[in-house]
Amino acid sequence: MKIKDLNRTPKHITTIGGQALIEGILMRGPKDVAIAVRKPDDEIILKKEKLNTLGMRYKFFKLPLIRGVVGLVESLSFGLRALMYSAEFFDIEEDEDNKKAETILEKIFKDKAEDAEIVITLLVSLLLSVGLFILLPTFVTNFFKNAIESSFLMNLLEGLIRIILFLIYVVSVSKMDEVGRVFEYHGAEHKTIHCYENGDELTVENVKKYPILHPRCGTSFLFMVMIVSILVLSFFGWPNPLQRFLVRLLMLPVIAGISYEINKFIGKSNSKLAYYISYPGLFLQKIATVKEPDGSQIEVAIQALKAVLTGNKEEDVWK
Repeated sequence: MKIKDLNRTPKHITTIGGQALIEGILMRGPKDVAIAVRKPDDEIILKKEKLNTLGMRYKFFKLPLIRGVVGLVESLSFGLRALMYSAEFFDIEEDEDNKKAETILEKIFKDKAEDAEIVITLLVSLLLSVGLFILLPTFVTNFFKNAIESSFLMNLLEGLIRIILFLIYVVSVSKMDEVGRVFEYHGAEHKTIHCYENGDELTVENVKKYPILHPRCGTSFLFMVMIVSILVLSFFGWPNPLQRFLVRLLMLPVIAGISYEINKFIGKSNSKLAYYISYPGLFLQKIATVKEPDGSQIEVAIQALKAVLTGNKEEDVWK
């Protein structure tokens, strides 16, 4: 994987980014968010909404470090809503427990049932992530506390275990056929953005010639969070299990904020340093989260991207 293979010197570096969905793609531009989904009858349906983020309403939420945390939460919310929307077009069987849960939510929250479902899903996902990527690594690492005296080395070992668990999880999930299909749309998203950044007309043939990896991918951000966490948590030594757990939870926003700022630097830099910093995330994309798309998937990505363009490239330039 060489620098030239990623075409890291595009004519226009954009802030536009996206997310792969079930047979579709979400694209987020400077003013709008668009979802393009290919229905079972092969029709592409497009949904577009105006953005109204906290950062657009209040300058405080655009401050360095703060903007990363707020952006992450908002991106998770946008992404989950879009994923649920794309799933509505397909016959995904639900078991009786899921149907009963939906009925209970509708009775309790009525017209806010969908919002409640999103919040509950986010909370459950957060709890699972905390258990798998925070509690389990620190629990396993604690077995080595008598053999390792340095708190920095203990935090380093914990970070390595966390990264290994994350790699195992992502690679395992990528082997599933349904997820593999989503990762192909992920590749279509990346290739389409590359095409736009290089000033080529957005056609299937033009998009096909660009790489599937992209340095400003969310996968790279997650990997950066894990690397930054090793350095940040090292300042707190290796206290007792309860203190470690609390420190890790309290430092999550700080770690996310720092990781965002590093990724922001990487995104607008064409230097070799930026490439080497982004390499772990690019490697993870290559082995798991991004796959080569077909022409029909690229068509969906093109429609989603075109929907969020404003006609003025200065509005979506990466600053």
